[in-house]
Amino acid sequence: MDLKELKKLADTLDDSGKRELIYFLQSRTKGVAVPVRAIDEIQKQKHKDGLICPNCNDHTVVRFGKYTVKTRAGVVTRQRYRCKSCRQTFNDLTNTPLQRTRRPHMWVRFIECMIEGYSLRKCAEQLNGEVTHVTLFYWRYKILAALKQVPTESFQGIVEMDETYFLYSEKGKRNIAERKPRKRGGKAKYRGISYDQVCVLVARDRQKMTYSGVLGRGRIRTTKLDEAIGGHLSDSNVLCTDSWRAFSSYANSKGLAHYRFKSDGKQRVKGVYHIQNVNSYHSRLKKWMDRFNGVATKYLQHYLAWFRYIDSKEYENTTSNKKNMLIHSCLYSVTDTNATLRLTVATS
Repeated sequence: MDLKELKKLADTLDDSGKRELIYFLQSRTKGVAVPVRAIDEIQKQKHKDGLICPNCNDHTVVRFGKYTVKTRAGVVTRQRYRCKSCRQTFNDLTNTPLQRTRRPHMWVRFIECMIEGYSLRKCAEQLNGEVTHVTLFYWRYKILAALKQVPTESFQGIVEMDETYFLYSEKGKRNIAERKPRKRGGKAKYRGISYDQVCVLVARDRQKMTYSGVLGRGRIRTTKLDEAIGGHLSDSNVLCTDSWRAFSSYANSKGLAHYRFKSDGKQRVKGVYHIQNVNSYHSRLKKWMDRFNGVATKYLQHYLAWFRYIDSKEYENTTSNKKNMLIHSCLYSVTDTNATLRLTVATS
């Protein structure tokens, strides 16, 4: 079959088939262009304020030659740096999820699978079996550990705030002592809000700046509210919440304007004030989390950060969003290695 016939055959494929063909060709090509461009962008973003040592955060850094790395996609040349203060050498990917990776050509495709919310086993299938689902667990953990560090900026104007609850889970743990193991998420022992539930606070302004965080087990408390959200609010903000007393106590203690809406749904809007945006966010979050059949509570904050990122991009699985997600995850320090993660999982 010549090239013309191959092109005609490619034209008959749908969009999904064409993407699969592109990734297949990239995986078989030396010196793939896409990951190289991503790495160049990582270098540009990390050093926009000057070279900084990832070990001691000192600025007395100089270039220290180049070296080659043999990867599954071919030989890659990278820049080495040296810190004059601590005398340590490093490169652009030190303390990032991509550190010491041997398959840089697979990461952009894996990011696409993450944006789609695929399970690890399905991700492995999409990567043509070149990476096992066990390795992808470490990849995903490193990316989410970085995205979890993305800061929430100060809120502007009206801020809607409400809590939601997830079932406390020790998924993946052996020899659970307090109760019998659940299957596919399971159900709580008691009705309503109890110690079996994990409280997740979501605060969101009208510019879609969002905070989401785990506040602990059981009902929400005023002290936890201040620890979680206090640094993001100011006197200029107006709080919109439900009628739970912890929100009222917090607003009164901070002197914030406060609008409450009862759970009976009789009055859902007071002029421009309501909590429909945050409730809609809860609905999207719960629906998205259902695909995982329960998430271990110790990883819940990672999943919240994952959803916050893709929700801010409005679920657009574009080339730009895929590359940006990879770049953003490499701008924050991630020191966990596969070995330390394996030890953590084994002892948890």
